Formats: sequence, structure tokens, C-alpha cells
Amino acid sequence: MVTLETPRLILRRWREEDIAPMAAVNADPEVMRWIRDGSVRDEQQTRGGVQAWESEWESQGFGLFAVEIRSTGKLAGFTGLSVPHFLPEVLPAVEIGWRLGRSHWGQGLATEAAAAALRFGFEERGLERIVSITQVGNDASERITTKLGMHLFRETVSPTGGRRVRVFELSSDHYVTTTR
Repeated sequence: MVTLETPRLILRRWREEDIAPMAAVNADPEVMRWIRDGSVRDEQQTRGGVQAWESEWESQGFGLFAVEIRSTGKLAGFTGLSVPHFLPEVLPAVEIGWRLGRSHWGQGLATEAAAAALRFGFEERGLERIVSITQVGNDASERITTKLGMHLFRETVSPTGGRRVRVFELSSDHYVTTTR
């Protein structure tokens, strides 16, 4: 089972006890503001999401990690890799994404977690290109993509919710030259 560690975080597969804290993250309208149509999710929807993420691990060899705070053992949210089926025009692609509870914002945790997931995708899974899809106006996520070394690839409209999104990308070649 894949586990990644950073100075402040443990990125690991999902456990039953992660459902309730992740559901609390998904129930916060401010957290969900930039996710698809902005709808919050309940515990049942969260459980379904976690099951889908775990299935992706089994079928793809990558997926979304539960992000745990090392010092407390508390779940902060997720980061990781997934196939962005919701935006067919960018396929084939693998997307890096993150979602942390509000109490974990502004501390650099999303960037730290995403950098570890990006490294995993390129170095452990041999991916050639990783994208990040953010809604226009989500400046915080765009700052993270910039810190990760990604650049704007295109702007389009997401068919799930009709919102404008920006697609950022990073190739493995560019990743290697900027991290070595």
C-alpha cells in the first residue's frame, strides 16, 4: 500500500474512520465553493466518493490520498491523482487535485501535499503529463499550481456545472528539469 510522508503530512489510502471527517470538509459551503457547481456533500455522498477513489487506486495504480496531519493524526482532506472524466476534452490526462478543510488553509499544506503527489505521479508511476483544473476565480488553487511549476494550457467551460475553468499542465520533462 502506498504511503507518502512529508515534513508535516502523511498521504495514505483511505480508512473507514476517515469518512466522518471528510464528510465534514465536504459539508462546508466555503470549501465546496469552487468544486463543480458548489454543492456540499453529505456523509453518504462522501462515502461513495471515497469508494470511487479507492476503486481508482485498484484500476489505475494511483488515486486520491487521505491527507493526515503528522503531529495530530487528524484528517485534513485529500490530495492526489485522478482521471478527469468530467472534462473529456482534456483526455487522456491525469489530474492532480486537493481539498482541505478550512482550518488547514493558509499554511502551505495543500502545496506540500500536492508536491508529494506530483512527485509520486512522475517518479513512481511514470506519468508523462499531469494537469490541474481550477475554476476561474479560484485564485488560491491557481497559486498552488504556479508553485508546483504548472503553466496555463487552456481555458474552457466545464460541462458539469457550466463554469469556466483553467487547465494547467506540467510535463515530466519540465518537471525533471525544474526539480533537479
